[in-house]
Amino acid sequence: MTKFLTSAGICLVLFSCAMSPSTSKKMNGVSFVGTRDTLQSDYITPLKNIHVNYTAIMPFGFIRDKNNPEIIFNTERQWFGEKVVGVKQYVEMLQNENIQIMLKPQIWISRGEFTGHLEMQTEGEWQQLEISYEKFILEYAQLAEDLNIKLLCIGTELERFISKRPDYWNDLIVKIKQAYTGKLTYAANWDEYPKTPFWNDLDYIGVNGYFPLTEEQTPSVEACIIALEQWKTELQEFSFSNNKPVLFTEFGYRSVDFGAKQPWRSDRDMTAVNLEAQTNATVAFFETFWIEDWVAGGFIWKWFPNHTTTGGNNDSRFTPQNKPAEAVIKEQFKQFR
Repeated sequence: MTKFLTSAGICLVLFSCAMSPSTSKKMNGVSFVGTRDTLQSDYITPLKNIHVNYTAIMPFGFIRDKNNPEIIFNTERQWFGEKVVGVKQYVEMLQNENIQIMLKPQIWISRGEFTGHLEMQTEGEWQQLEISYEKFILEYAQLAEDLNIKLLCIGTELERFISKRPDYWNDLIVKIKQAYTGKLTYAANWDEYPKTPFWNDLDYIGVNGYFPLTEEQTPSVEACIIALEQWKTELQEFSFSNNKPVLFTEFGYRSVDFGAKQPWRSDRDMTAVNLEAQTNATVAFFETFWIEDWVAGGFIWKWFPNHTTTGGNNDSRFTPQNKPAEAVIKEQFKQFR
């Protein structure tokens, strides 16, 4: 049963104790944004308040354009939280508060081009990219080992890179396992995961859960649940056939009109704030997936360290901070901590 509360005209949906959750503990995670600054202890309190037990820490490597094979990372020009020194500081503070880590090194292509389309034109360029990516991921694999990080994500939304160079990825996973002894996943896009060839070599089927749901401006919880059932059925079958749990390496919705139509979109011209749309879609995602034993948990996209200055009722971004969706997450995480 669901309980509805009204706050500032928003229909806030919370889960009642009448719901019968799975007894298995979930990775109740958030994708933690690296900033210019060191992590302060008071930035961790809001995480504990919503019962977070995992955070994704995301150091970045940069590519000038999708045809350029060089990955630039861990430079002085990067923000503190996006390079090695920042990762160490963030991880150690979070671990001291009993919050575990998924280290998730990511590639950013200039102007925000989609990483799934990263593809070289010549064999020489492919080899340069492979050498560069290996250096990038192995440095963070070793760091994950040194810091006793529980989970490493070996890549995010790199569909063409993987499909065009499968032998490279098979060899790379062997090298990663030589450096790092923890659990492994890969963050496949919502429509990429069935084609990813190396799940048998990893511990979790990682999926960025931005499934298209409904074209409604303000979708209801029920409409989102109905739409999610298709994806749930496919994911469950895939999980069982591969004998691996599914981990939502990213999931979330923007607080905008039509936010469940194409949830991956982050266009700057999408500015019509709609807190109810975000709240309802978030409720539906949890009601659909969190009670399933084959779902290991997931990481909300995304969470900024300084909670007091983030989000709020006039914010149209993905973050649930200081919005009705935050209360939904808190109640759900509480049941599965």
